[in-house]
Amino acid sequence: MKSKRILSTVVFIIALFSFSQLFAGNYYQLKVYSLNNPGQQERVDNYLKNTFMKAVHESGIADVGVFKPIETDPDYGKKIFVLIPLKDLNEIEIIEDQLLNTDTDSESSDYINAAHDNPPFERVETIILKAFSEMPNYHKPDFDTPKQEQIFQIRSYEGATEKLYHKKVEMFNEGGEVALFNDLDFNAVFFGEVLAGANMPNLIYMTSFKNIETNKKLWEKFGAHPKWEELKNNKEYANTVSHIDNWLCHPTAYSDF
Repeated sequence: MKSKRILSTVVFIIALFSFSQLFAGNYYQLKVYSLNNPGQQERVDNYLKNTFMKAVHESGIADVGVFKPIETDPDYGKKIFVLIPLKDLNEIEIIEDQLLNTDTDSESSDYINAAHDNPPFERVETIILKAFSEMPNYHKPDFDTPKQEQIFQIRSYEGATEKLYHKKVEMFNEGGEVALFNDLDFNAVFFGEVLAGANMPNLIYMTSFKNIETNKKLWEKFGAHPKWEELKNNKEYANTVSHIDNWLCHPTAYSDF
């Protein structure tokens, strides 16, 4: 009888775990490479194009975004952003296993075998996000302009406290800010709550535009929209953002986005 109770408990735990995984929502891994010089950028570019992208695709992930700040952005030449949509956080480990099996004599050997005093990057930050309830799946835009003209805008909103941060997330979801972005055709790629990262509590989202002119026009419309006036003047959402980081980026030629 005791063994039957133990077996029933084990089955229940497995079923509960499977159920929670099924409805856990989608996730994103955002990797941020910080660079010191053009030589590092070239080596990271080569590694991402010839090794990293292949490993992620072989792990079963179809779309990987690679973005660089545009020429007028303060971080031009200093950062590379890599976006990996995930259905399950276990996929991060699968990707890492693929990368560990990479041939050290591959096209990316100058990155993989770099000396301690000549590293290919300054640092690599990994950010884990969970998709917003109002946008549970990522969107891959389809523009008729060349990639070197397209704009992918990354914005991070930090909150002074966890409570204020969660109110900002609520403002996006229940408050209707996500809906406003969609109504104005901002071509949002994702909205995500940061679960692990350097600047918590914070959220990060990405919008996309066919060119810089469209980016400017849509933000002007956003700022003048009655819905935004209503939201920003709602005392319930006052002081929910303490710091904003903003990057305007182009996708690389080898990016899936």
